[in-house]
Amino acid sequence: MKEVAGLAGVGMKTVSRVVNGEGRVSRETRARVEAAIAATGYRRNEVARSMRGMRSGQSTVDIGLLLGDLTNPFFAGVASAVIAEARGRGYAAVLASADEDPLAERAAIDGLLGRQVAGLLIVPGGRDYGYLRPEIEIGTPVVFVDRPGGGLSADEVVLDNAEGARMAVRHLAAQGHRRIGAIVAPSRWATSERLRGFRQAMRAEVGTIDATLIRRLSTGSVAEAERSARELLAVPDPPTAIFTTTGFMTQGLLRALGPRRDVAVVGFDDFPLADMLPVPLSVVAGDPVVLGTAAAQTLFARIDGWGDPPTRRVIPPTLVPRGSGEIPPPTGARTTRRPGRP
Repeated sequence: MKEVAGLAGVGMKTVSRVVNGEGRVSRETRARVEAAIAATGYRRNEVARSMRGMRSGQSTVDIGLLLGDLTNPFFAGVASAVIAEARGRGYAAVLASADEDPLAERAAIDGLLGRQVAGLLIVPGGRDYGYLRPEIEIGTPVVFVDRPGGGLSADEVVLDNAEGARMAVRHLAAQGHRRIGAIVAPSRWATSERLRGFRQAMRAEVGTIDATLIRRLSTGSVAEAERSARELLAVPDPPTAIFTTTGFMTQGLLRALGPRRDVAVVGFDDFPLADMLPVPLSVVAGDPVVLGTAAAQTLFARIDGWGDPPTRRVIPPTLVPRGSGEIPPPTGARTTRRPGRP
């Protein structure tokens, strides 16, 4: 703690307030202390709180789960699966969220490690997790969920995002669509993989990609997706079908479409009541329960002594046709491949 205080230029009491989440610390000072914590690798030592149990021969029965955006129902499903798997093994899952903020994420991970958890499941929002290497070396297993964690060799359990996008495009092309647009959330590993799959399938199924039909968003909000969708639908030769890379993108598109029923839609990620819409939504869905269960099982295998090199487990998504993805292109729309294309 003394090293953190010196680096941040504050007293040890101020560091203590930041570490313990107490008030009376300005935003600027808190940021300096958190940066110093990140630079030194300090974390609050809560071993003393658990010494009674440790002295009696008990080992920790907690695992840590760090999630990203808690407003995303997909991650709620992941958390439920992890909690259920942990409970079945006599463990408790301690949840934390950083809302996709790398600095807050580092502090949250430090907090989980300070509780002496037996292992960590992380939905990564940062880019470099090399600072966790010493934890792995002393026997704390780490499993990345839904996205890889950069800078660290550790187990990963992810969806096959590229194949899910290819499934969506192949499905739309099978209905006769060739003018297929895409609304893409801000670049993260999963979204970039979905865009990669979209491009691959467009080349294979249509033979060309019209870049004007791909809208890449900066914030990923429903409101921004709605504005982008309205612009996309207003171009001179608009798409007859649209693929969206997240549930928020899909919701924005549906708001822009309103009562229209002449544009086919396939979204990546399911969401509650999508099957109850006037035109039920066709989606590519990864099962969060399967993902969370697989991640937890991998972590417990490590806790139990599994010593193989780190693995990547890829969970296949599923195409769920409900109606919106089966809308045919309007009469007169181009439904054949360009001459000379494979």
